[in-house]
Amino acid sequence: MGTKSVRIDEDLYRRIEAHKRDDETFSEAIDRLIDGWSLLDLADTLDSETADAHRDAIEESEQAGAAAVEELLERQGIDTE
Repeated sequence: MGTKSVRIDEDLYRRIEAHKRDDETFSEAIDRLIDGWSLLDLADTLDSETADAHRDAIEESEQAGAAAVEELLERQGIDTE
C-alpha cells in the first residue's frame, strides 16, 4: 500500500499522539481511532419526526439525570445553589 503526506495542525497531532499506543504507527493509530461508525454516518437516515423524537428523549433523559443528581446532593445536605 502506498503512502501520502498530509498536513495537520500541531494540536491535532498531539491529540493523536496522546492516543497512540507504543506499538502503533501513526497510520495504525488513526485507523483505530476512526474505525467503526460515526454519528455523522447516521445523517439523513432519520426523517424529521423520528429525529425530533430521539432529540426529545435525549433531553428528557438528561433532565431526569440532572434532577436525580440534585436530589441525591440535597439528601446528602449539599447545597446545590
